[in-house]
Amino acid sequence: MSGWFTTFLNCRLCIGGRLVVDQFVVSDDTGLILPRTGYIGGEAVDLEEGIIAPGFLELQTNGLLGFHFTHFTDEEQYAAQIDKVAKHMVTQGVTGFYGTIPTVSTEDFKKILPSLKPRVIEDGASLLGAHAEGPYLDAAKKGAHDSSLFHDATQPPREVYGPCGGDSETLKLVTLAPGAASSTKLIKDLTSKDIKVALGHSSASYSQGLEATKAGATGLTHVLNAMAPLHHREPGLAGLATLPPSDETAGPYYSMIPDGNHLHPSVATMLFRASPGKCMLITDSVELAGLEDGVYPGHAQILHQQRKTGTKVTIDGTETLIGGCASLQECVRNVMQWSGCNVAEAVRCVTENIADFMGDKSRGKLEAGRRADFVVMNDEGEVLQTWMAGKMVWQKR
Repeated sequence: MSGWFTTFLNCRLCIGGRLVVDQFVVSDDTGLILPRTGYIGGEAVDLEEGIIAPGFLELQTNGLLGFHFTHFTDEEQYAAQIDKVAKHMVTQGVTGFYGTIPTVSTEDFKKILPSLKPRVIEDGASLLGAHAEGPYLDAAKKGAHDSSLFHDATQPPREVYGPCGGDSETLKLVTLAPGAASSTKLIKDLTSKDIKVALGHSSASYSQGLEATKAGATGLTHVLNAMAPLHHREPGLAGLATLPPSDETAGPYYSMIPDGNHLHPSVATMLFRASPGKCMLITDSVELAGLEDGVYPGHAQILHQQRKTGTKVTIDGTETLIGGCASLQECVRNVMQWSGCNVAEAVRCVTENIADFMGDKSRGKLEAGRRADFVVMNDEGEVLQTWMAGKMVWQKR
């Protein structure tokens, strides 16, 4: 780009769940979004009524392309694998991701977490930090986690996670099970360090979940998976998805996995429609994403053989789901197809809602001053181009 700014013309912008007809202006010097009016000259790109959306944010990914975030040999090897994953993610519209570490040993947490410190990756999605899914979970709802590695909520985060448990520089989000009196103290401890807390892998009741939100928890992890079912007289944690804001709680954001395996399409639609401004889509992808179907060995989290069939991954010989293999743009298109919503409504759940939940003021929205991380899409939800800091890093051929 030769001008100091570039204007994208004849486009529609995904803003607040609506398609807004307007131009879009990006600074070539800073890689930031500029106000949409008041500029003359510069470069111009005609998008021919294409759609611009913020770059997708992946809140929960355990890995892909054969690499799991628990696979740690040394810092150099680990960084190289993350770079490989990040460069693949932009082909799916993802411009930022939180590396998710499911329940592993305390030694593994302390060894791995420092390597998930946020950083920009050239021509790849940005590493935004770590999401620890465990080890403060409920053995009754362990899913594919190794419950022998679970910890009681009385154990301080620094003892479990090491120095990363003491601040939010690297550890951005912890999923834990509420219910015990000690979990309330743990939630307050984590949130006082600006570490977000989501509730999951738990058989807790609605009232126990409500107390956890009052203590500072602001999210629910993969609703209805690894938690009590939604019952008409006891809604469990899932019932918190419709909790209105009050003086005691803002009401939680909630993630779901719309890959067609973890939730029935009608249930996914119900959750999406429950609170579109709080719904977040995740892949919960594992290292088998992007690989051929077949049986693969376990690892630090999964002690058993894993079977991949399409987008579904289970512990071999069982129906226990380990994670997903769908891409985030597939999840967006699924929600569009199942619910009948438009692309802007679905995109909101992988961009603005996640940025708001995580308190990220630098990305996730098409607002002046934020990073110009964005995608160009069509009306069917297909990603055609991915841009990082105002530079196109991938284009569909």
